[in-house]
Amino acid sequence: MEVGSNQIELPKEKGKALLDGGYKGKRVVMGIRPEDVTEAGTGDAGNVIEAPVKVYELLGAEVYLYADVEGANLTARVSSETKAKVGDKVRFSLDVNKIHVFDKESERVITN
Repeated sequence: MEVGSNQIELPKEKGKALLDGGYKGKRVVMGIRPEDVTEAGTGDAGNVIEAPVKVYELLGAEVYLYADVEGANLTARVSSETKAKVGDKVRFSLDVNKIHVFDKESERVITN
């Protein structure tokens, strides 16, 4: 699955649902909760999106980082010990098992 210029590898069952539903080559909407997006470590290679932080919101023991992925919004819930700040390009790791995919036209759930 392409997210902007980033390539995300979905689990087989989610990929199969997209293929079986006739969505190959079509635009869909991907959703993921902020708690399922983390800052990628130096060893993380797959399912990582790099994006600039637009907003930093401190909420006590955690921080919400709001990023722009080529016009799409991404929110990550990270530790308050993060070094990220507004304007930084941050590598975000997505838990692909938690991704939800929706039909862009009907808003129907394709896979979750």
